[in-house]
Formats: sequence, structure tokens, C-alpha cells
Amino acid sequence: MARNTLTTTAVTLIAAATLLLTACGSGGDTEGVSGPPSRTADVNRPDVSLPKDLKLVFDFEKPSDADSAAALDDAANYIRALNHGITEQDAKDPAYGFYSAAGAARYAESQIQEYVDGGWTLTGEDRYYQAGTSPTDEGESIVVTFCEDQSQAYGKEVKTGKVHRTEESPASYQKFSLLMAPQEGSSVWHAQQITVEGKSDACRS
Repeated sequence: MARNTLTTTAVTLIAAATLLLTACGSGGDTEGVSGPPSRTADVNRPDVSLPKDLKLVFDFEKPSDADSAAALDDAANYIRALNHGITEQDAKDPAYGFYSAAGAARYAESQIQEYVDGGWTLTGEDRYYQAGTSPTDEGESIVVTFCEDQSQAYGKEVKTGKVHRTEESPASYQKFSLLMAPQEGSSVWHAQQITVEGKSDACRS
């Protein structure tokens, strides 16, 4: 099964912004956004390293605003953690729980479980780009958006190691929107809710 088949058929989870603020909850290939946290001294972050045959590329420009930069950074960490859970074949992997809560945590668990149930993992290069950030009207939360080009990322059978290569298509491009909320007394931002737009024309331009 191709990677884009799994991701685009998953249920997208979204709720009203007033509900999002009630829920609470680095390693790996790192490119693009990075920098010091905007709040308190950092905490012990979970391992989100990935196998050598899977590379995540975050082609993001760092926002000048410290909170926006931190929210974008941990949105990328959420994606790393989700992929870590897939490659570890563990739908209860604590890494994504460190960076998410509410709908975003449920989305990550469901995505990972699909791969586990199907006997699939990931290989190749997955690129994220065209990042944007915008504050919400409900408080300190920030909406983070970005595109994904998964045309060079493929499904791999766990048992045999066989890679199922697919051709680039409209399904290779997705647009993510994540509501990121700061955690009291911590430098960590949690992904609270996520929507994923499959076959995004905006991400193909």
C-alpha cells in the first residue's frame, strides 16, 4: 500500500477553537525551523529519531515572533513523533503524546494504528514546506499551516522490507492545519487539533 493511500483516507479531526484550549497533554532528521524555546527552561524531550532510510525535510522559514517560532517548531516535532510511532510500530508511542492532545493525539494514534494493522512502515523522503502561523482570537494559541510533498515517500512492508513505489500524483500533496497551544510552565507547545486536506492544489503550485 502506498503512503498517500493511508494518509489521505484517515479521518481528519477538527473542533471549535473554544474547546481546543481545554485539553492538555528532539531528535530525528532536523532541517529548517529550530531555535530556543520561548517560555521556561526546556524539558526532557522524547526520542523522535527515525531509521536512516526515512528522511523528513522541514523547509520552513523561522518566524520572527518567538511564540510563533516555538509553535511551528513543535508542530514539526509532532510530525516527527507521528512518524517515529509508525517506524516503531507502536500506536501508543509516548512521543506523539508529548507533543499533542485531544484530536491531534487521536489522529496520530489512528494513523499509526493503520500502519501497524496493515504491516506497513515508511521509507524515502517526506518534505514539508510553505509554513505559516497566525494567532487565534481565543487566547495564546497559534494556528500553524504547512504543505507536504510525499511523492518521494513510500510504504514498506515490515516483514519483507519490500518498498512499494508510487508515481507522483495529486494525492502526493497535502495541506496541514494544526492548532498549537502553549503549556503552562513549559516550553512545549501541544498540537490540539489537526485537519488534513488531501490532493491540495495550493501545495502543488
